[in-house]
Amino acid sequence: MATNKKSLQRGITLALVSAVGLTGMIGCSNGGNSKEPAGNSTSPAANSASPTTQPPLNLDIMLPSFGTESPKEDSPVIQALEKATNTKLHFEWAPNSSYGDKYNITLASGKMPAIMVVQSKTASFVNAARSGAFWELGPYLKDYPNLSKANPITLKNSSVDGKVYGLYRTRPLGRNGMMIRQDWLENVGLQPPKTIDDFYNVLKAFAAQDPDKNGKADTYGMVITKYNLPWEMMQTWFGAPNKWGMDANGKLTPVHFTSEYMDALRFFKKLYDEKLINQDFAVMDSAKWVEPLAGNQAGVVLGEADGVVPFENRVEEAMKKLNKPERQYLDIFGDVAGPKGIRNLPTTGYAGLVHISKSTVKTEAELKRVLTFLDKLSDADMQNLLYNGIEGRHYTKTANGIEATTDKALLVEKVDISQVLTNIPENKALQAVVTPLRAKLTKVQKDNEAFVVPDPTSPLVSTVYTQKGAQLDNIANDARTKFIVGQIDEAGLKAANELWLKSGGEDLIKEMNELYVANGK
Repeated sequence: MATNKKSLQRGITLALVSAVGLTGMIGCSNGGNSKEPAGNSTSPAANSASPTTQPPLNLDIMLPSFGTESPKEDSPVIQALEKATNTKLHFEWAPNSSYGDKYNITLASGKMPAIMVVQSKTASFVNAARSGAFWELGPYLKDYPNLSKANPITLKNSSVDGKVYGLYRTRPLGRNGMMIRQDWLENVGLQPPKTIDDFYNVLKAFAAQDPDKNGKADTYGMVITKYNLPWEMMQTWFGAPNKWGMDANGKLTPVHFTSEYMDALRFFKKLYDEKLINQDFAVMDSAKWVEPLAGNQAGVVLGEADGVVPFENRVEEAMKKLNKPERQYLDIFGDVAGPKGIRNLPTTGYAGLVHISKSTVKTEAELKRVLTFLDKLSDADMQNLLYNGIEGRHYTKTANGIEATTDKALLVEKVDISQVLTNIPENKALQAVVTPLRAKLTKVQKDNEAFVVPDPTSPLVSTVYTQKGAQLDNIANDARTKFIVGQIDEAGLKAANELWLKSGGEDLIKEMNELYVANGK
């Protein structure tokens, strides 16, 4: 995105407020410009600044984008945000599908924006944090009205070596669920599944009993993509642990070494062999997840339950084109019971972190001003602005909630800006009209919390995994896919596990157990 020329012309040098020594320019990461280094107190702007007025805080912010078009810097939402927070903002966007690559390139360049989102505790993030690239924020959080209310469990889950190098982006613990074509259930005469056997029978009926009533054998049960989450949800139903569990000797063991995982894989292979799932799941992009639902091809999706509302909208649009009646087509459910009862694969309570660069934000005074900005974003009015936009332009209020505009040109003005929000301690923005589906979604995610299976290693940061985690995950995931499609048998799985151990897995198991004990289990 082009840098705002007017902003550069009046803000090339850093302005300091003489009375409090706070910087007015932080985070422009565009190489080759002529701005003075942070902390320069000889700036003419600093000499003329009023002791009671701070100049706008200039911030570069790097975020993932999910839309095909990103907001321009003259977006009225960005302008309203700048006015409310006394800032001048420059957003750098990267498509979500390639955001990890963009993040690593930016990190390696050394020219980092002041604020960046990292989507998980990647090896590059952990190494950079340990080398001092980011501010350690833990000691400062108590001084801010919103950030001081951060969930201690989620802070621990998102920490590196027990230190907070980024503000977590809040997500529901019981976020994951099951989305089903309700009209298909009715057409085949079945109730929502309550057990694994029920779930199988629903998929079987969706594949064999013409659930869309078009007289053709052109449907299957569930759509799966190369996204791993559905497999991980289902294996939890079978009693498998969340990433790591305990063996008979009380030692941590990886999930793919458990008998419950093997039970789940046999079930997955059965679904594939009977064509109850799409045969191209290993290469299907998750961006196309909703297409089989809207196209009357598949009737079930497992994943983040939040998706049920936009998925429902897509299905309704598709049904309208087919002159189908107006109705709710999708329903949302929690988990089915397996050998150990109902078990839900939870999130860690967060989805990525917002961190602050030490190379750009050089002083503690600058850091505190950036934290003030991020803290203010968790005020209700700021959350509402970033999620919903401007009243009368992007949404209207009704007695039951807000209704968003459908004008795509207006929607672009606010799309994805909310990716910078931490929602600490909670989301306080105005909510859309509470339809029965939205109400059900809220209930399902809340109910799920009673059945979550925690990952005992969430707070632990393994050096071995930082170095070899991607390779080890690829070995395990590749073996799962090959087993499901019949390219290897159980002997092949055993061989893959041996390869996993020899490729660093033995060291990982040893280290994780040591960390687990050292961190008080």
